[in-house]
Amino acid sequence: MSITVAGRKMPVTDALRQYAEEKIGNSMKVMDIDPLVAEVVLYVEKNPANPRPACCEVTLRTKGHIIRVEECEEDMYAAIDVAAAKVVRQLRKYKTKVIDRKLRAVDETIRTEPVPTKDLDQLMEELAADEEVVRVKEIEFEPLTEEEALVKIDLLGHDFFAYTDRDTSMVNVLYRRDDGGYGLLKQREEA
Repeated sequence: MSITVAGRKMPVTDALRQYAEEKIGNSMKVMDIDPLVAEVVLYVEKNPANPRPACCEVTLRTKGHIIRVEECEEDMYAAIDVAAAKVVRQLRKYKTKVIDRKLRAVDETIRTEPVPTKDLDQLMEELAADEEVVRVKEIEFEPLTEEEALVKIDLLGHDFFAYTDRDTSMVNVLYRRDDGGYGLLKQREEA
């Protein structure tokens, strides 16, 4: 993952460069797509009638696809923030399309395979074995925002995702609802 920050007819300060690399980089890290190359171009439009002169263009290149985002705001930092949020949405769309295509291909191969028949005794043994813990997995709860957790649950394809809220340091569980959308279980703060 590499990020290039440049200015069009304007100098880019170190603080502005670092801010753009951090914001766009965090957006790219959440999606974990490799290889991913980002080019960020910052410029200010000279038209005094324009209420949002500061612009940020982000171009992402990955495996034959190009994702482009352009956003203009009142100041450059706000333009970078909005562009970073749009980058996450565009990458989520891209990743969803790729995952859907792979799942569709797997689903078609499953449909073509014949369903094996099982005897009743073997089925009863399998049902009895379902009542015990068969796997224990230890994970680290990384501090995330709700938006980052939504991206992670989409990428993992799981029905739920547990994480530590970055602001409150409390454990939250995000889950996919049967009727569509997501639910969020928050740990109650003790008074």
